[in-house]
Amino acid sequence: MTVEDVRALGQSIRAEIGKAVVGHDATVDLLLVALFAGGHILLEGPPGTAKTLLAHSFAQTVGLDFGRIQFTPDLMPGDIIGANLFNFQTSTFTLTRGPIFTELLLADEINRTSPKTQAALLEAMQERTVTIDGDSLPLSARFTVVATQNPIEQQGVYPLPEAQLDRFLFKQTIGYPNAEEERRIIAGHGARQAAMSPADWGVERRADAATIDAAVATVAGVTLVDDVIDYIVALIRGTRAVAELESGASPRSGAMLAGAARARAALDGRDFVIPDDVKALAPALLRHRLILAPAAEIGGRTVEEVVTQIIDTIEVPR
Repeated sequence: MTVEDVRALGQSIRAEIGKAVVGHDATVDLLLVALFAGGHILLEGPPGTAKTLLAHSFAQTVGLDFGRIQFTPDLMPGDIIGANLFNFQTSTFTLTRGPIFTELLLADEINRTSPKTQAALLEAMQERTVTIDGDSLPLSARFTVVATQNPIEQQGVYPLPEAQLDRFLFKQTIGYPNAEEERRIIAGHGARQAAMSPADWGVERRADAATIDAAVATVAGVTLVDDVIDYIVALIRGTRAVAELESGASPRSGAMLAGAARARAALDGRDFVIPDDVKALAPALLRHRLILAPAAEIGGRTVEEVVTQIIDTIEVPR
């Protein structure tokens, strides 16, 4: 597969998702980058903004096995990863695999369960393995988490631990549609009495496991020159030198940014990364990894503003 094939595949997937989901073009682009870069994505927005439909449509289009976990306050870690259950007929323990054993996992409203249960995803997201009673069980190499969460200001939510947030490649904030998009939503969905699946909207599969693997291999071969590597290092280290931030980005985030930039370049039909790839992805990659200092928070500053300031002050290689 060539980078031009990756670009064409991305366009085909975008068109299929557009049959069911109105707008969210930037979010679909981040989903594609995350898939081809081997990362996970966190979608934050108020209820009713098509986060779940978007994830389901994406899974339908890329041809991956799809699983969904509805996170609730009473959910336990075993409900996610599974457990060895005793079989009284055979007097033996039988492994019952949880819903995490899939390829694309929708972790719906992930911040409505306790941090203890959220932590059940840490090993799976980082190492793509699950440990049950001391036995390490592999997950699919294509295992991808698309998590949704409601804004922290809403009732009944728990903040995600920093270690969990750092495992997400991107955090995308989803807002309300503009007037034209909202009109299209009402015109297309308003006559439906019940929620429809992506297949009901005509969303078809445009890839399979072999195609995704080939695209991932192509992305890994995209050229990343030294000047762009230095630019990424400067951005990451710049987050640790700003007084308005109490905590900067980890070294892992720099490696993730490089991989994501490769995926964006391939989706644009290029076999080399340019600084614009890094600049375009940096806000979504950094916004959930940085913690504002108390003084900056009291002053009304936001992480997005600080990230933009850092990007503007770092010299772009030519």
